[in-house]
Amino acid sequence: QVQVVESGGGLVQAGGSLRLSCTASGLTFDDYALGWFRQAPGKEREGVSCINPIGDSTYYKDSVKGRFTISRDDAKNTLYLQMNSLKPEDTAMYYCAATFLGHSKTAQVGPRFCVDYGMDYWGKGTLVTISS
Repeated sequence: QVQVVESGGGLVQAGGSLRLSCTASGLTFDDYALGWFRQAPGKEREGVSCINPIGDSTYYKDSVKGRFTISRDDAKNTLYLQMNSLKPEDTAMYYCAATFLGHSKTAQVGPRFCVDYGMDYWGKGTLVTISS
């Protein structure tokens, strides 16, 4: 049974930093592309950042480019999202998701890939709140 668990959310002031973590079990971690998604109150869920199975292709939503960094540690079955220079508009529930890409580990990920309907497994989310 696949389990995806996020951690690292919290309340920080604008300009601060957080690092989100996501561990996945029950799957062959390095066969999966991974992503971070977020949903703010009253808004649709959106793709924030995605990474391919070998980690050499990443995608970032325009509003987080230069502030967020996605990375993966396959030895630990863990995905990370380092978030710096946080803004109140980053406030949302953040979700980790995985989709099988074992047949094409070097595939490039972009905005058309990093969408919620393309993902197979989801965590329950971790709440990030940024105060102004």
